[in-house]
Amino acid sequence: MNTILSALPILLLIWAMTKRNAVPSHIALPAVAVLVACIQLVFFQADVGLLSANIIAGALSVLTPISIVAGAILLNRVMFFSGAEAQLSQWLKSISSNKVAQLMIIGWAFAFMIEGASGFGTPAAIAAPILVGLGFPAIPVAIFTLAMNTVPVSFGAVGTPIWFGLSGLSLSDMQLMEIAKQTALLNSLAALVVPFIALSFVVTWRDIRQNALFILLSIVSCTAPYVLFAQWNYEFPSLIGGAIGLALSVLLAKQGIGLRETAETGPSGNAMTMKSVMRVFLPFALLISILIVTRIPQLGLKVLLNDMTPWLTWRLGDAGFEVSRALVFSINNILGMEVSWQYKSLYVPAAIPFLVVSFVCIPLFGMSRELVVASIRDTGQRLFLPMLSLIGALVMVNLMMQGGYQAPMLLLAQAFAELLGDSWGYAAALLGALGSFFSGSATVSNLTFGGIQLGIAEKVGLPVSLVLALQSAGAAMGNMVCINNIIAVSTILGVSNKEGFIIKRTIIPLLAYGLMAAFFSVISLY
Repeated sequence: MNTILSALPILLLIWAMTKRNAVPSHIALPAVAVLVACIQLVFFQADVGLLSANIIAGALSVLTPISIVAGAILLNRVMFFSGAEAQLSQWLKSISSNKVAQLMIIGWAFAFMIEGASGFGTPAAIAAPILVGLGFPAIPVAIFTLAMNTVPVSFGAVGTPIWFGLSGLSLSDMQLMEIAKQTALLNSLAALVVPFIALSFVVTWRDIRQNALFILLSIVSCTAPYVLFAQWNYEFPSLIGGAIGLALSVLLAKQGIGLRETAETGPSGNAMTMKSVMRVFLPFALLISILIVTRIPQLGLKVLLNDMTPWLTWRLGDAGFEVSRALVFSINNILGMEVSWQYKSLYVPAAIPFLVVSFVCIPLFGMSRELVVASIRDTGQRLFLPMLSLIGALVMVNLMMQGGYQAPMLLLAQAFAELLGDSWGYAAALLGALGSFFSGSATVSNLTFGGIQLGIAEKVGLPVSLVLALQSAGAAMGNMVCINNIIAVSTILGVSNKEGFIIKRTIIPLLAYGLMAAFFSVISLY
């Protein structure tokens, strides 16, 4: 009975957001969060104080994703109003006017590199508006970029889902390396299928067939170095693979290699001067550079931006408020419960790098005060309803995780394990995807379900490294149906009330990814 009650909110949410007259996410998500709260109170006899504390923490947690979205939108609006986005489109057309080439360069290789540096859903948020600026329709672009932003995610943000997401499992560095190797192989196998499906949402299958060689070469140009780097490092595979893949993809497109031989293959429009190209790409180069230097521990900035040394502290009842030297805002013991909230204002990719880069663009592109105000106003107008959606999603996640071993989310995981037994390898990746679907993060999915996956592997006699690789890859593939990411991309593109429609479409490449994961499990075991 408890398992059925645990699954009810999920099923209701999926039904509400994907039915013919879909319920908007800013209504559906808060409503389902209320339902979860009622189930916790009535059927699970949850402590009212703990439930209230989790609701407050979930609502406060919206600051992280909404600030990232706001920063990404602001940079996009600055690029748009300054005319830089139009210049970027002109440059891409000068490389190749072939639609498939443009989609692979920006939506695959460029996003691959951004994911390696940043994570947090920023690749789709940056790539999607560039593609819309090239003339591609917004909703297909949203679906395309979400499906593409999966393969590099396991090593996103300089490997955070691996080295931090699995940090609580007491694994040796050798075990982490083995998990990284298998994860990279699994994701690269999926990469031979998923990009083709993703492209089909934007262009025809005829276009895909005629340019299949270029697509395959662009895929391999990213995944080959990605797999090679994963043999000895789990921080840089996506970053290095994306950088190499982007350079090679641009070179291949410029030469027309693998592209259909028509007038569309070659460059079109006036070629830009090298100075103009460098100026348009400077914001992205600065963005990536800042992300890299702030996320590589050896450079020292990451430690400074996460410094928890107290600067200001005060108490309000049982709750403790604190601001650290690195401007990390924290609330401990919310309502006297062991529930806390934290916002790393300098480390979350919002103020740094998006706000900083946006300010650099103002003098760089000679923007007038009117254009700056228009950019800020446009950003603000897009944020209210997505904020309601995200509050609902995050509160729902917190409540689904409340209850220790009897938490609804963990009960579902245990039910899956008992149902499949030693066939767990076929579905392990789907549990990772479920974690990302709710939490909005591959890292959080690994943190949440890594221990469960480890326990299942040991109980049914499956190799631990394989099951955790399936979890890691599943968490990555879950990015394409992740509610937070869908809301973020939709908001940036100005698309409203299409979240359910997008989920119905992204479920197709998700299932394909899951089948590849199951196939990988079979060939790894036999």
